[in-house]
Amino acid sequence: MLYAIISEDVADSLDKRLSARPDHLNRLQTLQDEGRLVLAGPHPAVDAENPGAAAFTGSLVVAEFASLADAQAWADADPYLIAGVYANVLVKPFKKVFPT
Repeated sequence: MLYAIISEDVADSLDKRLSARPDHLNRLQTLQDEGRLVLAGPHPAVDAENPGAAAFTGSLVVAEFASLADAQAWADADPYLIAGVYANVLVKPFKKVFPT
């Protein structure tokens, strides 16, 4: 089943994000290589593709896991969470309707 992992950053998270980014991206690449990643990316703090110093307010990952517990365990081991980038992480089941 698909799960949405919705994360919110702490204030002034950019330096922490940049430091943990390679490890964070490696885990996402593994999901993609396994054919389990639907989409992933950050939420810019301003209405721009590259928010610059405004940075980001959080992230969204939609991926396939065997169970909610597995999705939660994956989210709990995220390098961004461990590095203190995320203030909150919500994991919920997700039903993809579009695109078909």
